[in-house]
Amino acid sequence: MISLFVSLFVAQAAAVTRLDVVDATNKAGATWKAYVSVNDAVQEEGSSIIHKLGVKGDHIKHIQALVDAGEIDAVDAAAPGFKAPDSFDSETNWPQCAKVIGDIRDQSNCGCCWAFGGASAASDRACIATNASIAVPFSAEEVCFRGNYPGCDGGQITIPWADIARDGVVTGGNQGDTGPLGGGWCSKFSLPHCHHHGPQGNDPYPDENSPGCPATKQSPPAPKACDSDAKAPHNVFASDKYTFEGRVTTYRGVSAIQEAIMNDGPVETAFTVYSDFENYAGGIYKHTGGSMLGGHAVRIVGWGTENGQAYWKVANSWNPFWGEKGYFRIALGSDECGIESGTTASPKGAKWSKMS
Repeated sequence: MISLFVSLFVAQAAAVTRLDVVDATNKAGATWKAYVSVNDAVQEEGSSIIHKLGVKGDHIKHIQALVDAGEIDAVDAAAPGFKAPDSFDSETNWPQCAKVIGDIRDQSNCGCCWAFGGASAASDRACIATNASIAVPFSAEEVCFRGNYPGCDGGQITIPWADIARDGVVTGGNQGDTGPLGGGWCSKFSLPHCHHHGPQGNDPYPDENSPGCPATKQSPPAPKACDSDAKAPHNVFASDKYTFEGRVTTYRGVSAIQEAIMNDGPVETAFTVYSDFENYAGGIYKHTGGSMLGGHAVRIVGWGTENGQAYWKVANSWNPFWGEKGYFRIALGSDECGIESGTTASPKGAKWSKMS
């Protein structure tokens, strides 16, 4: 009865709905599974994802312009003789940093993906570079809302790295102190956890655009002091700053990205999101249909092969209940949705330290 009601409702709708996109994806025999809940089926395609797509403009052109201007470095191929293994996972390769790398964050109903991808990948790289003597989450709250950036209205994936290199970043975990790293850090994310569409499963958080997860109309002010529940030694804002030495670097193409991850850890990247992606429920994503919605920043943590299809393993920032326990896989080697055309990170062998 419910399915019939939804089908009739969709048939009467003038716009393309999420159920239309899901049906088309699954009928196409895709390498991934699309799903939509009954409550979301009649929404227009892209209606629940658009607030979180915070990479503005063409990130590939933006990165190239910075390379041309000499502001960042570019690595377009791996060193001669480099051969990547068939599979690699940062979390298992560096078990001493597994909790840091495995921390799936939640950007709430805010277009701050560019800050989350950078803060998370930087946390990973600092832990790896110091053999876990710096095993802390860097604050997406500070990265997103400091300076004159538009915060929830979007940014570029070079910003977090340039800011961390120049001004450092304080520690800061998830809203509510969730996740493997818990709380007590300087500046946690201040916006609420949300259920980011797809199967509800065990996700306890409220749906996007509900009273518990409203769209963020105005970004919070930049933090200037640590949270009241921050614990020493992470409770003094001015002295809880971490940074790296060297120039921001973009790694482009499969071999360059793989070598960068194997040498120093996960990288931040951006890709073009189409409306079929908001219905991702598992598998190896390839764009199958739906309209283009915008750009989204994420963190590549590894790669593998399944049934002959190579894929990137990518950490999203839509909470650990979304997709494949917070991750998704996307086809490797074909620059799917531009995901291999412009990653950003610290340079090879960068030294990470606490600022004095």
